[in-house]
Amino acid sequence: MNGLTNYVSCGVLWLGLAVKAPDLVRHRHDPYLRAICAVLCLAGLCFFLGAPPTIGAVNRLSGVPNLAAPLTYAAITAYGAASQVLIVRWRGGVGVRRVARRWIVAYAGVILGIAVAFTLGDAPVERRTDLDTYYARTPFIAEMIVLYLVAHLTAATVTMVSALSWARQVTGWLRAGLLVLGVGTLCNAGFSAAKLVAVSARWSGRDWAALDTNVSPAAAGLGALLTSVGILVPLTGPRLAERHRARRAYARLAPLERELDGVLTRRALRLPRPRWSVPHALLMWRQTSVQNALGYLDGTWDPLLYAETREAALRASADPARAEATAWAAVIAEAALRDGERGDDERGDGERGRGWPASARSGSPGPVGAQGADAAAAVGATGVFSPTGTAATSGAVGAEAPREAGLLPRLSGVPGAGPVDLVAVADALRESALVADLRRRLRGADAANGVNGVNEVRPV
Repeated sequence: MNGLTNYVSCGVLWLGLAVKAPDLVRHRHDPYLRAICAVLCLAGLCFFLGAPPTIGAVNRLSGVPNLAAPLTYAAITAYGAASQVLIVRWRGGVGVRRVARRWIVAYAGVILGIAVAFTLGDAPVERRTDLDTYYARTPFIAEMIVLYLVAHLTAATVTMVSALSWARQVTGWLRAGLLVLGVGTLCNAGFSAAKLVAVSARWSGRDWAALDTNVSPAAAGLGALLTSVGILVPLTGPRLAERHRARRAYARLAPLERELDGVLTRRALRLPRPRWSVPHALLMWRQTSVQNALGYLDGTWDPLLYAETREAALRASADPARAEATAWAAVIAEAALRDGERGDDERGDGERGRGWPASARSGSPGPVGAQGADAAAAVGATGVFSPTGTAATSGAVGAEAPREAGLLPRLSGVPGAGPVDLVAVADALRESALVADLRRRLRGADAANGVNGVNEVRPV
């Protein structure tokens, strides 16, 4: 046998160890990380030592027939103890160190028993794949076999029960990881149970060696895969979910960035796009570009257009949040189009026309824009973009300003952080028939009547 199953299982487990190794280096005194890495390392070592080519090499280099057997059994026993310590550390509670120490001491005694039994026994014939059943009736060697199998079965059973019972009390990625870990330890229990049945059959004169040579390795390989996945899921799952959410938000913000593309290009407000960046960096880049443009347009929002669009959207959908986003999409589209027309007619004095604040008329705002920089600083500090040019206080997030004062509800710079976020506005730009119709009529009115006609178009 070439031991392919063993080496593949070992590779999977040590790949998981490689994933966690950098964290262990940075936090070497974290007992939880040490327990995780110990489980992955010892599980992989079990499969490596149990591979027939490795067994032959150990026996040949040591000059002791079957020396690989007690080494493999000791690694399996240590893995069982490490699994118990991991569950104890993972769950926490009172007396964690004491319980973990008891498991370590108990299984250290089992390893000592394995060494003593092998020393007292006699196993002169090398057996690479069926040593458990071949020496099942040999004094001391049989005791060594039963000792490690019972210890492994006990550890696997306790780990399985602990993981599955705990999974009923938690949710999310932790629950998924515990369920997978529980199934993996069930397969590990099947490994030792199959071997014990084969050994018991040997005692009664039956030959069920297939359980030892075929069933138990398959159960161990599947158990290794599931155990590795179960340990890594709660650790890597949230990170992958965050990356997915960032990638999705980045894609959903594209319509809003396209709507503001003219402003970003004319006013040099877009930062260089990062290359080979993670989704979070790309999302931050797109959010920053959008916020720069919104900050530059701040002061040009048309409150009457907002109110009328919101009312029309509310009649159509009966969804206040969606109506808010649609209204914001309308005023942003109108302001961006008006800025484009103003940009074509701008003179040396930098006059931006009706509705533009005096601070923007005082001169060129630079690459980001003075007002855009203020808005970006406000967003960075509070997570909320305020169209009034001031940062929103935490107690007023999502509060709607008085309509009679000419102010609009705040836009959230972070998806989900407020009643109207940028992603919702981008969705409205892409999906709302009301916004699409308004945009067409705005452009039509502009072509027929000039810039001033844009301000007279209202939603039907």
